[in-house]
Amino acid sequence: MITFLMSIIIAYVLGSISCSILLAKFIKLPDPRETGSGNAGAANMMRLAGRNKAAVVLIGDLVKGLIAVLIGRILEQQGFFLGLVALAAVVGHIYPVFFKFKGGKGVATGIGSILALSPTVGIIAAIIWAIVIFVFRYASLASLIAIVLSPFLMLAISHNGFLYFLPVLLMAALIVWKHWDNIGRLRNKTEPKVDFKNSAEVVSSVEPDIKVEETHQEETPQEETSTEEPSSEEETHQSDEQK
Repeated sequence: MITFLMSIIIAYVLGSISCSILLAKFIKLPDPRETGSGNAGAANMMRLAGRNKAAVVLIGDLVKGLIAVLIGRILEQQGFFLGLVALAAVVGHIYPVFFKFKGGKGVATGIGSILALSPTVGIIAAIIWAIVIFVFRYASLASLIAIVLSPFLMLAISHNGFLYFLPVLLMAALIVWKHWDNIGRLRNKTEPKVDFKNSAEVVSSVEPDIKVEETHQEETPQEETSTEEPSSEEETHQSDEQK
C-alpha cells in the first residue's frame, strides 16, 4: 500500500509539471492559460510560438506521463493499480499543484501514460491523433478520437487490457469532460483549426488592440488643440476691437 501511494503521489507531481507554462515563462511569452485558446497544451503553444515550441511541449507532456508509469512499474505496481498511476499523472496535468490547479486538458500526458501501459496501444493512439489533426486540422477532434478509442484498444490488443480498462476509461472520460466546450464548437462548426503555417495567430490578434490604443492616444492631443483654437481666435478678435 505504501509503494502504491508513493507511485500515485509521484505520478501526480510529475503530471503537475506543466511544460507549456514553464516554457512560456522561460522564453518570456504570455501565460498560455490566458492567451489564445486558454489551454496549457501543445496546440495553443503552436498558436503562440510556432511548431518548434509546440513540439517541445508535446514531447515534454508525453514523456512525463510515460515516466510516471515507468516509475510505478519500478515500484512494483501492476494491472489495475498501475492504471490508476497513469490516471494520477493525467489528473496532475489537468489540476497541477504548482500552478493553482489550472493546467491543460491531459491528452499528451494521457497518451504517454498509455504508451507505458501498453506500447502498442500508445503508438496506435498517437498515430490516430496525428492523422486526424493533419487531415482535419482540429486538435480537439484528434484528441477526442484518440483518447476515446484507447480503453477499447486496451481490451482488444493489450495482454492486461481488462485490468487497465477502467482506469483508462476514467482517464478518457475526464479528458472528454475537459473538451466539452470544444465539442460544442465542433458541432456548431466554430472550432478554430490549427494553422501549421501561421505561428503568430495570437500575436496578430493582439496587435490591433495595441494600434487602436496608440491611435487614440495620438488623436487626443489633436482634439485638445482643436478645442484651444477658438479661444485664440477670440483673443485675436478682442485685440482687433481694442485697436
